[in-house]
Amino acid sequence: MSISEIEYGLSLGSNLGDRLACLKLAKQQVLSIPGVSEMWQSTVYETTPVGVRPEYDHLPYLNAVLVITAMTSTTAISAAVHTIEDDMGRIRGEDRFAPRPIDIDILYAGNTMSEAESLTLPHPRWAERRFVVQPLADVRPNLIFPGDHKSVSEVLASLPIEPSVTPFMETW
Repeated sequence: MSISEIEYGLSLGSNLGDRLACLKLAKQQVLSIPGVSEMWQSTVYETTPVGVRPEYDHLPYLNAVLVITAMTSTTAISAAVHTIEDDMGRIRGEDRFAPRPIDIDILYAGNTMSEAESLTLPHPRWAERRFVVQPLADVRPNLIFPGDHKSVSEVLASLPIEPSVTPFMETW
């Protein structure tokens, strides 16, 4: 079976260490995955932490979206992304929202819809999170996710202003 080129939307976030350096390194690592090409990257935004324990409220995130194409399977991209996170020091534990040097979520993979235990696509909470939707709207405002009926820009318009999402750096 041959694999055709698939467009992926990746959400990148960091709230530990040199956050911008972590985003840049993660982007570099993603783009070094065999068969991956960059299409677009959003502005980097500084964002208020969402869902974190009170002791982590003081650690704002930098968030961005990277849109890539790949001539490899979604399973392979997911495994590569997890390896990048692990190599960059992400520790997975009971607290899913603990601080981390890098978090990379696959938001969508072409028209793939999946509820596999290892990867749900599209990402189940993407439309609830301004820190994801705002940068995605920078690069794919007219995209309609599989199984949805609203474009990314329509979803963004429906979200509350808070928690805050502030432009941090346009090019990275």
